[in-house]
Amino acid sequence: MAIDPLLLAVLDAFPMQFDDLGAMTAQDVRAVFEERDPPLGEEVAAVEDLEVPGPDGPLPVRVYRPDGGTDPAPVVVFFHGGGWVLGSIATHDASCRGFANRTGAVHVSVDYRLAPEHPYPAAPEDCYAATCWVADHAADLGVDPGRLAVAGDSAGGNLAAVVCQMARDRGGPAIAFQSLVYPVTDLDFDRWPSMEENADGPLLTREGMDWFARHYVPTLPFTDEPYAAPIRAADLSGLPPAHVATAGHDPLRDEGAGYAEALAAAGVTVGYDNFETMIHGFVGFADVVPAAGEARDRIAAALAAGLA
Repeated sequence: MAIDPLLLAVLDAFPMQFDDLGAMTAQDVRAVFEERDPPLGEEVAAVEDLEVPGPDGPLPVRVYRPDGGTDPAPVVVFFHGGGWVLGSIATHDASCRGFANRTGAVHVSVDYRLAPEHPYPAAPEDCYAATCWVADHAADLGVDPGRLAVAGDSAGGNLAAVVCQMARDRGGPAIAFQSLVYPVTDLDFDRWPSMEENADGPLLTREGMDWFARHYVPTLPFTDEPYAAPIRAADLSGLPPAHVATAGHDPLRDEGAGYAEALAAAGVTVGYDNFETMIHGFVGFADVVPAAGEARDRIAAALAAGLA
């Protein structure tokens, strides 16, 4: 199916396409990416900025309390996308507001350290530390530690999947659900036909993914390391139930589908949705493109059901 025409129209105003990045530094790309005004999100009941202990110093987090939430509410620890190089609490503020209101769950968005200044494994260690803190301070946050989920988009989906593996392997907090939105699950991009089919994007390209990966895991020495490429784990059993969402016109489509299949083969309960007319990053357009909004609502409904 063709890309949703309204989505294409909105893309014309986007400040950059992640294609011709070869000559740009990470700092250059960040500057362009953050030039845009982040979309204004929905009103929520309350927003609070905190700092929590991380492996290498305090980590900023932002706590979103939804309108009409219960007490104690379920809680979602959210990890933003941006190829492990870009993005922040601010760039994903609208996404967290929308998901909080649609799930009734408190969302805790984590400003983990970015590459290349802080390459792998800084980001997953930060995300795991923040998840442990939320579980340990559930009473202070007014949330139910028995209904704790992790979620993220793109590189954030990678980090959510990895945090689930870390929690299982390290005897960490009990995670009730994982919501993986067009996640990066592998670092060997040649394995996946959608990398060739959608090599030219729009928005995210094969060249762009290579650029992001080189910054995160320089020279890609961690292709077989499951905390960098979660689909490479020798054992995926014992992980939380999951929902995986992909986009039909995304280079990452097939590795997301592959991770859903691998989880199911390991006995994990998995829901999977491929939104055929969407592109990578569609959740960021959910408030202005109706089809993207409908897709966001389905992802939120799966997350809410997983926390029910």
